[in-house]
Amino acid sequence: MYTWENCAIIIVIEIERKGPFTMGFIDEIKDRARKNLKTIVLPETEDDRIYQAAEQILKEKIARIVLVGDTDMINSKKSEYAIEDAIVVDPKTNPKTEEYIAQLVELRKKKGMTEEAAKELLLSSNTYYGVMMVKMGDADGMVSGACHSTADTLRPCLQILKTRPGTKLVSAFFLMVVPNCEYGENGTFVYGDSGLNQNPTAEELAAIAESSAESFRQLVQATPRVAMLSHSTKGSAKHADVDKVIEATRIVKEARPDLDVDGELQLDAALVPSVAASKAPGSTVAGKANVLIFPDLDAGNIGYKLTQRLAKAEAYGPLTQGIAKPVNDLSRGCSAEDIVGVVAITAVQADMQ
Repeated sequence: MYTWENCAIIIVIEIERKGPFTMGFIDEIKDRARKNLKTIVLPETEDDRIYQAAEQILKEKIARIVLVGDTDMINSKKSEYAIEDAIVVDPKTNPKTEEYIAQLVELRKKKGMTEEAAKELLLSSNTYYGVMMVKMGDADGMVSGACHSTADTLRPCLQILKTRPGTKLVSAFFLMVVPNCEYGENGTFVYGDSGLNQNPTAEELAAIAESSAESFRQLVQATPRVAMLSHSTKGSAKHADVDKVIEATRIVKEARPDLDVDGELQLDAALVPSVAASKAPGSTVAGKANVLIFPDLDAGNIGYKLTQRLAKAEAYGPLTQGIAKPVNDLSRGCSAEDIVGVVAITAVQADMQ
């Protein structure tokens, strides 16, 4: 593990708060991250947003930052950004590179990985290199995707880190924080799956619901109330797509009787108490949902972007769930501030694991 000398001791003062989100949700996440600093890799050092984010993360003492890339290029940015405390790892000169190559060969030899191919991959892809750092315990998590597709970010994770034991499916979610919102958990929601699985089966939809509920519990620190969304509420429409959601709800209830989950529910029935009283009377979720499970990726992606753009919501993600160690994706339209938030979330996920 990389070591840092003369580390500052951070004293965290607990302030009495009248409500769980008085500070603002992402401020709470940052506060939790500061209590046990984690090491997060940022491999996309070709993008200036990474340096802007790294500067803020280091200033706010949210996490230790590893920047992967050419040493000269990264050092040239130190005249523009206050990133002196970042750890710079150059795959071409890092003494651990040979160890990473050997381990990658071992992990992927059944897929035909050779030493030559592993070396080429690790020296040409900072994303693969960052994932190997996480695999080998030299970092606690990674954030990427500012200038790479979700597939390019998650492929090395699935190949190298693989799934967490007991996980049925790797999926993605967005943490949505809606200002001045009376719904959800003071305007905070998990939207799943909004970034990875195109058209999940009933069994996969159930697995997404279980993982999303756990992610909500870990990050928001509140009880999840899971709505399985559809264009139908309690039999108001008949269609195979509705049947899928009904079956997924049954599977979740059977597998996890401890979870508060209901469906199929239209969005207004899931969120609005007056509509819930009319459309789904007696439901413990309807009108109070804070975890929204979309029937497919089209609905999930459209839903989170509508909320982000029209409600001026903060959207953090797509965040992954089910991978052995936390690696999170970014939207290619993200801001530096978005990157800071996702790094803080990744650090908290690493601490929870």
